[in-house]
Amino acid sequence: MLRKKRNQEHYYTAQPNSDIKRGLIRTRLRGDHFEFMTASSVFSKKRVDMGTRLLIESMALPSSGRVLDVGCGYGAVGIAAAHFNTSLQVVLTDVNMRAVRLTRENIERNKVSNAEVRCGFLYEPVEDLTFNCVLSNPPVSAGMDTVRAIIAEAPKIMRTKASLQMVIRSKIGGKTLPAVFEGVFGNCQVLAREGGYRVLIAEKQ
Repeated sequence: MLRKKRNQEHYYTAQPNSDIKRGLIRTRLRGDHFEFMTASSVFSKKRVDMGTRLLIESMALPSSGRVLDVGCGYGAVGIAAAHFNTSLQVVLTDVNMRAVRLTRENIERNKVSNAEVRCGFLYEPVEDLTFNCVLSNPPVSAGMDTVRAIIAEAPKIMRTKASLQMVIRSKIGGKTLPAVFEGVFGNCQVLAREGGYRVLIAEKQ
């Protein structure tokens, strides 16, 4: 998930130009069965990647309230959150219109009634809301400035005691991003660690 050359299209692009090649992922997450429609120019279209899987398996969901999946791709993280706690209201966002359409389809496919998807860059689609939990497998191919912005701008849409939970590649952001978490929130812990990935969690004070 390193930055690609400028003439190559990465998956955090508003209007992908590549031909649409659809696929279907059938998988188990936290013991339950899910199906996700995927397509070209959307991250990890052939399988639920290890980072997303680790975030889903380890995420600490609030008992009630509102959860945001920012940079949702085809919606695996947010859909899983909505599935495993039907008391939550889950909002998923992505700048990629193809990803947003897939997420809308996957919400219906997995029979989730407590989730919605909005299109736009980072937190712009949800400036009218506040959240008890923010989840993200960030779009590293869009550049580390985008990843840092997800962290730095999160508090403005988070309630007090809300958490930001982000999965990162240990070799890419393992040394630098915990310091960003600390600088923004004054705290940071490793929630889970496996296969070269780790999930960072911080709480808004």
